[in-house]
Parts: sequence; C-alpha cells; structure tokens
Amino acid sequence: MKTLIIFLFLFSFGVFTINAQNQATGFVYEDINQNGKKEKGESGIPNVAVSNGREVVLTDSDGKYKLPVGADHPIFVIKPSGYSLPVDEHNLPQFFHIHKPAGSPKLDYSGVAPTGDLPRSVDFGLFPGAENMDFTMLVFGDPQPYTRKEVKYFYKGIVKELEGVENVDFGLSLGDLVGDDLDLFQPYRNAVKKIGVPWFNVMGNHDMNFDVEADSLSDETFEKHFGPANYSFNHGKVHFIVLDDILYPDPRDGKGYWGGFREDQLAFVKNDLQYVPKDHLIVLAFHIPLKEGEFGDTFRDSDREKLFHLLKDYPHTLSLSAHTHIQNQDFFDSKDGWQQDCRHHEYNVGTTSGDWYGGHFNEQGVPVSMMRDGTPKGYAFLSFEGNQYFTKYKVAGEPEDYQLSLYAPKVVPQNEWLSAPLVVNFFMGSEKDSVFYRIDQGEWKPMNFVRTYDPAYIHTMQEWDYADSLLPGKRPSNPAESTHIWLGRINNHLEEGLHIIEVKATDMFGQECRARKEYRIVNRK
Repeated sequence: MKTLIIFLFLFSFGVFTINAQNQATGFVYEDINQNGKKEKGESGIPNVAVSNGREVVLTDSDGKYKLPVGADHPIFVIKPSGYSLPVDEHNLPQFFHIHKPAGSPKLDYSGVAPTGDLPRSVDFGLFPGAENMDFTMLVFGDPQPYTRKEVKYFYKGIVKELEGVENVDFGLSLGDLVGDDLDLFQPYRNAVKKIGVPWFNVMGNHDMNFDVEADSLSDETFEKHFGPANYSFNHGKVHFIVLDDILYPDPRDGKGYWGGFREDQLAFVKNDLQYVPKDHLIVLAFHIPLKEGEFGDTFRDSDREKLFHLLKDYPHTLSLSAHTHIQNQDFFDSKDGWQQDCRHHEYNVGTTSGDWYGGHFNEQGVPVSMMRDGTPKGYAFLSFEGNQYFTKYKVAGEPEDYQLSLYAPKVVPQNEWLSAPLVVNFFMGSEKDSVFYRIDQGEWKPMNFVRTYDPAYIHTMQEWDYADSLLPGKRPSNPAESTHIWLGRINNHLEEGLHIIEVKATDMFGQECRARKEYRIVNRK
C-alpha cells in the first residue's frame, strides 16, 4: 500500500511539472493581404520551423505547430526562404511573440510589460514572394553611442549616406547598438530605420541590463525593443543564426562578462540545424569574437568547441562578430577544435563608431574616428551567390574603391641611406592575401606581410600628445597591432623629381583593388 501511495505521488508530481508549462499553438500562414491576421483563404505553410528559444518544431501540413512555453519564453518563426517578414515602423522584422505573463523584473531600464495569458493561437504571417539566391546585406559593427550627440554622429556619419540604398535585402548590427545607456535604444532605432531596409540586431555587452543576477535576464530591455536575443532565419541558400554570446555575470568570479554560450543556446543551435540542408551556408552572428583577443582569455574554449562540433557536417560556414573596434579576418583549424579540413572563417567587422567617436572632426562635424589598427570607420557589404559569399568594406564618406591606405614620406634625399618604409594597410586583408607595389610603372614586387602598428594612426594620435593646447574632440585610443599591414622599400636612387608608387592587392575572394601615392626625390647638393 505504501509503495502504491509513493507511486501515485510521483506520478501526480510528474504530471504537474509537465503541465506547468503551457503549450503554445498557432499557424504559420501566407498573409496575402498583409494585415497581420489569418483570414479565410490564407493557407497555412507546412514544414516551417518554429522555436521557443530551445526546442524547434516544424509546422504540419496545415501550417500548425505546437510548442511548450514557460513563464519567460519567446516564440518565434524561423523564416523560410521564399518569404519575407512583416516589419514595424522602425523596419524591425516582426517574427516573434514575447510570452512573459508577469513581465520583466524591476530593473534600472524597463523591460517587457506583463503580457498576460498566452493567446489561444499565436500565428505568424509571412509574405510570399520571389527571393533571389544571389543577394547582398549590410553589416554594422558597434554603433555604440554613449550620448544623444553621438547618435547624431552615427546618423550623419553612417546612416545618412545609406538612406535609400538599393540592391540590399536587409541589414544586421553586430551588437553594442548603444553604450550602456539603454534609453538610447529608441534614438538608435529611429536612425537605422531611415536606411529603408529590414534590420536585424545582435545584443552586445553594452546593450545589457547590468543589475541582474542571472545571464538569462540580461536581455530584458533589449527584448523589449528588438525581440529575442537568440533566433535564426533563412534567406536564399543561407541560414543565419543570431546568438547572444555574452555570459553575464562572468561565471568565473561573478564580475564583468565573458564570451560564451549557455546550455539552452547550444541546444537551440543543435535543434535548429537538424532542419537545415547540409549544402546551405551557415552564417553565425554574435558580438564577441570566437578568437581570443588582445586582452587574453575572452571566450570560453569549451563553448567554442561545442559550437564547432554542431557545425562539423556543414562544409559552408561563416562567423560574423564585432566588439574589438578593429578589423580582422580570423581562421580556425583543428588546433582550435574545428572539425573539418577547410578552415572556418570569422570576419571580425570594423565598427561604425570607429574608435568610439574619437579623433578630429571632418567637414560634416563628425569625428573621423579611425580605428586603432588604422582601419577607417565604416561598414561592410556581404554578398551571396548560392552558398558562397564575399565581403567588401566601405569606408564611411569615401569612394567605394578606397580599400588601401599608403604611408610613405613625401620627400626623400637622392642616393642617401634611407630607413623610411612604404607601409600599406589593406583594410580587408589577411596574411593569406597578396600585395604588390611598383614605382613609375616598373616591375611589380611583392610586399612583406607584418603584424605591427599603423604609422598613420600613431601620427594622428601623437598630434594630440604634442599639441600645446587642447584640441577639439577626444584623443584617439592607443594603437592596436594590425593584422593587415604590408611593407615595401622606397627607392630614392632615381632621378630628381616626382615619382609614383602604385599598389595592388588581391583579397581571399579574388577581388583586386589599387591605390597610388606620389613622392619627390631631392638632391641636397
């Protein structure tokens, strides 16, 4: 009898815990009239993935799904190729329903208001239409304004030149949308919407609620303004996975943050990938790079290895990150835990804030803000052809072909010993690229790749240190070692007068760019 009572107690407890989670049900459907309501004649879409941030299920033949949801779960559709998402007045894609019956906890910056009971049917309307396998997107690193004045710098220096941009399907900001003041989320949204394309967002370490005790609550204000911090979608033959990769508080000591993933996030990636064809390109987007940075142990190694294990059967992959305020092309192989023969590429994208809005002001009244590795501030175009990709960096306010900077003396003595180098900063370059130079249309000679500081950036910084009075704006940050510098030799054993240096560089995608600079040889006698 006693055994029976224990069994009944355990059984009833098990039923209670299962039923404690609600079941979300609803439809994914073709919203023909685009009014956000499922109406007669609007068919459900089968085999579309829907998630609660951990589990992922497919809709049935009628477009219906069922998912367990707790007290703090987003429900979102994983957009299939061939469809587009509705957007709100800020051009933010509306692919989610936030289920938070009691709302966010009381925080310094407000989160989601109480959502109440789960609706009887949580439906997602998609707009059917042609979607090219070849397309282009925009990528921003760290807008990161700390004040409303810096939001204006972001708009005038970046957004304004992109207003009405053509042949771009959507954009993505890779975190640090603002600089700790989460009240700036709204001005940021107001700025980005003017570009005129759907815009996705990643959460950064300066976008978090810092007054929380658990990492799962650090995105409350982000969630209020942008939706889930972890989600995915398809476009063409590309599957995008967006993740919050900031562990806060740092699990090592409870202070600060660390790069990595929670168990539920990795479970989401695993469950999500089971419905993605192996020949699709997987693009992961997060804020903190997977590669260890200049400040030591910045990412939990075990989480990177777990992620790489989940990707082992996908031969086409790319990671996007920001955070560093420099620009890098990083590659991972077996010694990093990568489980494929071809290396995994991570593009650590330069920032739209550059060096945190430092430096001199340009003619627009906006800080020049060159990054610490000599990369001018700007943004990237990421283009796709099926499951292949190529990138191109755009320096803000400059022509599209400005991809190289040349540093060399303007005047050199004829036939004397000369130590001054020719330095080329190839903004999108990596060690695997080739850079050549020639003088006066002579023979092309290879330049030597080195890891060093950009002398042009050091010169800019030293202007502030040697000035006799305060200069307007902020002093640039101290330099960082650049991963895209090449060296050559200045030839001063030529005739007196003007001479021309030409440089050509070819990147990992076969894209060639060129630059030129003049210098003058003078005989002292």
